[in-house]
Amino acid sequence: MLAGTGPRATMMTDKKPKKAAKKAAKKAAKPATSTGKAAKGFTEDERAAMRERAKELKRSGSRAEEESALLAKLAEMAAPDRAMGERIHALIMSAAPELAPRTWYGMPAYAKDGNVVCFFQGGEKFKTRYSTLGFSDKAALDDGDMWPSAFALAKLTPAVEARLVALIKQAVR
Repeated sequence: MLAGTGPRATMMTDKKPKKAAKKAAKKAAKPATSTGKAAKGFTEDERAAMRERAKELKRSGSRAEEESALLAKLAEMAAPDRAMGERIHALIMSAAPELAPRTWYGMPAYAKDGNVVCFFQGGEKFKTRYSTLGFSDKAALDDGDMWPSAFALAKLTPAVEARLVALIKQAVR
């Protein structure tokens, strides 16, 4: 058949527009961020936390090794986060010595029966304006139909420390 005549010629000429339409549809399906660029998934900080978690799962050592890893993570933090993290570590160890220190996604954490109950996240880890003490679903903080599971920490005052100790004791009941 001659080019441009018959059913085969029609198929050949239709390929390019179909391919272009598919490409345009794929491009339109990508979610865009507020900057107009395509979203790329996890941030580098999030990927680093996942790599940390993979290392932790392989490590699972003795209590002394786990506490050593936690203290090493605290030592890596910037001064304000490190000071707060060290103080929180001391509070948790005195209020609930049954909690086992460890790391969890690269953050200092404390576990009971192998389950993380609470964790400390320094403000600089994910570039937030405050540090956080968070509690997992294993923490016994239930209070009706709704209760907080993470607390923003701007400064550790005696009143804040007393509240944290009470929360930690409640969490391990």
